Parts: sequence; C-alpha cells; structure tokens
Amino acid sequence: MLASPRTLAAFRVSFGAAALAALIDTPLGLLLAWTLTRYRFPGHRLLEALIDLPFALPTAVAGIALSTLYVPDGWIGSVLALFGIELAFNPGGIVVALAFVGLPFIVRTVQPVLAALDREAEEAALTLGARPFAILRRVIAPPLVPAILTGLALAFARGVGEYGSVIFIAGNRPAISEIVPLLIIVRLEQFDYPGAALLGSAMLLASLLLLLGINVLQDRTVAGRMRSDG
Repeated sequence: MLASPRTLAAFRVSFGAAALAALIDTPLGLLLAWTLTRYRFPGHRLLEALIDLPFALPTAVAGIALSTLYVPDGWIGSVLALFGIELAFNPGGIVVALAFVGLPFIVRTVQPVLAALDREAEEAALTLGARPFAILRRVIAPPLVPAILTGLALAFARGVGEYGSVIFIAGNRPAISEIVPLLIIVRLEQFDYPGAALLGSAMLLASLLLLLGINVLQDRTVAGRMRSDG
C-alpha cells in the first residue's frame, strides 16, 4: 500500500508543500518580526492581531475563506488569473493554505529573540565602522539562527498534519493535489482501518525523522556559535 503510486504522490504533495510553505514563511516571518519589534506605526496592534489569526480561526473556516479569495473570480484569484496563475484547486493552493497557518510560528518564535538582542552591540559595531551587512551577519544573525530553525520546524510540522484549511482549496485530485491526511480519511471511510493506521504510522515516522534532522542542525548551529564566542 505504501508503495502504490497514489500513496507516494500523496506523500510528495504533503511533505513537499509543507516544506515549501515553511521556506516561504521564513523570510516573510522574519521581516514581520523585525518590523513589529523595531518599529512603531499606526496599525501596529492590528498587524499583531492578524498574525495570530490562524491560531484562533477554525481551520475549515480558513480553508473556505482562502478558497473564496483564490478562485479565478475571487478578489485575489481574479488578479492572478490575468497573469495565467490559478492557485485554487491546484497544488499551489495547498502551499497558500499551509503558508497561512504556518506563518505565526515563524513570527512568534523569532520575535522575542529579536526583542532581547543587545542594541548597544549593534550601535558599537556601527560606531567602529562595521557595514550594515557585517552587523547583520556577525551581530544579529547568530542568535537568530536557532530561533529561525525552530520556527521553520514548527511551521513544517503544522503543515504536514494540516487538514481542514487544505481540503477546500486543494481540489483533492489523486496523484496531483491529494494530501496524506485526506487519504487516511478515505481509508477510514472505506473501513480500511489497517491501511489508515499504516499511513498514519508512516507519516508520523517520516515527520519525526525530518524534525530530528532539523533539531540536530539547530544543536550544531548553537554549538558552533558557542565555540566561536569562546
């Protein structure tokens, strides 16, 4: 069963879309965290609330809303259609949904680390003639990298297991836009409980291995930073 073309395609869609969405969320989340931490502007509190919206919004509601926005005659979909881009009911729609639900994990993981950074170290480096890029690379980036990796892992983990916000915008076409959680539901509806359990176990194992790899990378990053500081 795990080696069937439909199952392998579902795994590729689930893990590929989750990884792509997490990678998209990383620079966007970092930019939002930086903006919210370093600047005060009209609408600051509103932006803070909007970032947390995926936490409070039921996933099915999020899926329906995203589908409405990204269909070819929707507010966003109609604009994308002018350029020949159609995200709704395609694999691209899955990435959109997963990016939406995963973004808060990046922002809320990086934001407190940014707030705790020593601004005096940045000012001292600037006074000593360091270029902005050098300050970013040597002063700001090192403490941020572990937080970014943690946020990336959390966004990826959320995306792999996401169901409610995806099924309405994905189209759910086997071998094209069908995700593993939906395939598990299909097996359950067919009373194929061993098959559903096998799919769930395989997904759990694959997710665990990937998260373990990210954690090992994070630990090595922290260890390398400690050696360089020492």
